[in-house]
Amino acid sequence: MYRKVHNENYIRRFLLKIIGTFIIATISIALYDMYLNINIENTPIIGGETIASTEESKTEKDICDTLENVSKTVVGISKLQSTDASFFSLKAVETYNLGTGVIVSKEGHVITNYHVSGKKSSKCYVTLEDGKECAAQVIWTDENLDLSILKINTTREIECAKMGDSDTLRIGQNVYAIGNPLGAEFQKTVTSGIISALDRTIKIDEKEKSSYMEDLIQTDASINSGNSGGPLIDKEGNIIGITTVKITDAEGIGFAIPINIIKPIIEKLKETNEYEEPSLGLYVYDKEAIQYIDSSLEIETGVYITELIPEGAAKTAGLRVGDIIEKIDGINLNKINDLRKHIYTKNVDDEVKLTILRNKQRFEITAKLTKKQ
Repeated sequence: MYRKVHNENYIRRFLLKIIGTFIIATISIALYDMYLNINIENTPIIGGETIASTEESKTEKDICDTLENVSKTVVGISKLQSTDASFFSLKAVETYNLGTGVIVSKEGHVITNYHVSGKKSSKCYVTLEDGKECAAQVIWTDENLDLSILKINTTREIECAKMGDSDTLRIGQNVYAIGNPLGAEFQKTVTSGIISALDRTIKIDEKEKSSYMEDLIQTDASINSGNSGGPLIDKEGNIIGITTVKITDAEGIGFAIPINIIKPIIEKLKETNEYEEPSLGLYVYDKEAIQYIDSSLEIETGVYITELIPEGAAKTAGLRVGDIIEKIDGINLNKINDLRKHIYTKNVDDEVKLTILRNKQRFEITAKLTKKQ
């Protein structure tokens, strides 16, 4: 009896081993067949270096292509016409007041700084991508903003850069500055950095006179003499600011004027080739700038009127020094540039509705815009 059971168990184990071996062999053959059909060359390595390296190379190439394209729209600007090679020397920045500009329309409109171009109707000379020099007329300026618009005297269509949206910027965002530091020998130098801060107000002391620049973009991208008026761009190549000044006794602290402030003017110039600037006829400061004027004043929102121009729209409408303009046409005002941008979209003789806070009382005033003198 024992021998019979033992034999049956032995046979059963033997059969199970055969079946198990057959199953393992079948699975192994299937797996090997799958392995032979894998296309290793086209299979991404998830989380590995192959994908990372490819994507990194593509991103770097895209940025290089973008910078190359935008550089074609960056120009040199001088107050005097070049006559010889000395114009391109390192001392040319001081001698000829060299600066940078960027073409923003196919019709030949160029944005630069006021301190580069000078007053309205001044004549400048613009050096294009191909090295050709064109005469240009200053058709709009704002000394307080340190911005100017030039019009190149040319009949041919010109390559232009695209303006971005400076209202959507974020601290830490990568940016690039393009300009002509130290003269044409270093023309179209590209520097990179990040947006270090937004809505900066800085005090400018010049010729025993103090002034303030508000709502600026702060960046650590290197900005040097001659960079003035050049574009600050994002990684897509959109102009988000125009470089203006740097802190000379510190490293990596430069500033740019947000591009959105001047976009309405450029659009009107492209449509009609002329622009009559409407004005409220007042000087204001926002809550960031007011601390430099009077530290005892505190405002939560709006802009504070510090001066009214005689016979200007605001004074005629009954506004007073010390009034706070909280809204214009229903739009909340938090920065000086909020007011400027809206006024630039209007025309001379247009009416605007202002929400005013005076002695803790709120009311509305309608003002008729006049032509800026």
